[in-house]
Amino acid sequence: MLRLLGSQRRLCDGMTRRDLLHIGGLGLYGLTAERAASLATGGELRGFGKAKRCIMLFLFGAASQHETFDPKPDAPAEIQGELKAVPSAISGVPICEGLPLTSQITDRLTIVRSMTHPFPLHCVAYALSGMPTYTTDIETKPRDPVHWPYFGSIADHYWSQSAPKSAASEWTPRHVGLPWVFNSQVDDLGVLAGPYAAFLGQQFDPVWAKFEGKSLRIAPKVRHEQPKEYSDPYAAVDPDCRFVFDGAGRFAENVSLDRFSLRRELLAQFDAARLTADTLAERSYSSNQGRALSLLTSASVREALDVSRESAPLRERYGHTLFGQSCLAARRLVEAGTQFVSVFWDAYGTYFSGAWDTHQNHYPRMKQYLLPGFDAAFSALILDLEQRGLLDDTLVLCMSEHGRTPQIDSKPVGAARHHWSQVYSMALAGGGTHRGAVVGQSDRIGGTVADTPISPKDIHATTFHLLGIDPHAVIHDQQNRPYPIAGDGQVRHELIA
Repeated sequence: MLRLLGSQRRLCDGMTRRDLLHIGGLGLYGLTAERAASLATGGELRGFGKAKRCIMLFLFGAASQHETFDPKPDAPAEIQGELKAVPSAISGVPICEGLPLTSQITDRLTIVRSMTHPFPLHCVAYALSGMPTYTTDIETKPRDPVHWPYFGSIADHYWSQSAPKSAASEWTPRHVGLPWVFNSQVDDLGVLAGPYAAFLGQQFDPVWAKFEGKSLRIAPKVRHEQPKEYSDPYAAVDPDCRFVFDGAGRFAENVSLDRFSLRRELLAQFDAARLTADTLAERSYSSNQGRALSLLTSASVREALDVSRESAPLRERYGHTLFGQSCLAARRLVEAGTQFVSVFWDAYGTYFSGAWDTHQNHYPRMKQYLLPGFDAAFSALILDLEQRGLLDDTLVLCMSEHGRTPQIDSKPVGAARHHWSQVYSMALAGGGTHRGAVVGQSDRIGGTVADTPISPKDIHATTFHLLGIDPHAVIHDQQNRPYPIAGDGQVRHELIA
């Protein structure tokens, strides 16, 4: 980090003016001088900048807290349900029996059992940004101006301020989304709001990968009136599957590398003729153009997505499912230099299949489809990062937009748990978080927060802090209106080692 030379005169709190300038000069998202002065003498900077990169796993549709990290073995049957609790690697802390592999690695995790917010909706954009409220009418409008930037896009924007200029062929994407553009593989609804850069500009959206491969298994229906069954890659995929970068991952069939180079030289000549028109729009165009060129020409970028380079036993441990291979690709990407990877388990085939949105057929889907795929992938990712020496400075977040009702609805075939945001669970690992900790608790039925309520905005603030970004920083839109990057979130030091 840059050190500023200057006066050694000490301030009344013992800091030198040089230290104050050093801390306060971290840039747009770095600590302001006022905040630096207030933090440097206390313990609030604990963990600041510990994480060098982040992998965010998002279980769209909303995973049940009861069937993941907060089972209720002493609750009545209509609360506890068919899946029981089993001991975990944290003494006295059970998790759901559907996660036997995850139960063995909880000593690497921080489990939060007291997530809460006011919106029991598929509010992905709310869960992933600082926006203070949410309504369903913006859910299908990812470019609506009311949206705030995704916290991964804000991190990308921050990193872009200090990124060294390099040739396009050497460029590695800072922020990648897997396994495809969010919710793009459904027949009956377009892409959904959430993981986008909003007014920061589309150059700070994730660079989306695209899955190519054959699915091998029919997923259990989520609704029994569902007219069509789907062979779902989240259930099982052919081992020959692969990922490419969407829209820029390969040359057209009739374009060789030499031919492409000639086209690129011609384009450069046209660009040189308009150098005087240096507008913001054209700078954005050039940035996107360079990104696309690098995806085409850089072997290292393509190789980072190539999960076939991993050993067969390791790929098997992650699971031959779309989520499993996506998590493996995420590990390869961060190892290659990508700083933020977003992995979504979203709907496939029909939006109303809902991924983790189990309004019907809850137990068949949890037992046969959702929990086995998640258990293999999540546990393998944590252990793989640890074995490669990456876990300590890689923050892993496992999130949903909300939880599910404590009371089981027995009327639908296969039972149901419906939307619930009063309390739910998530897990963190690495990057400066505690190992083997449980933060917060729900009441005896998993229906409300019993202590230590934590909001999605608190998770964003804590993530920024761990990534070395001042969580109290403010960004401005095109009208120069201020937006706090973590909304009203606060750093939760309960989560930090």
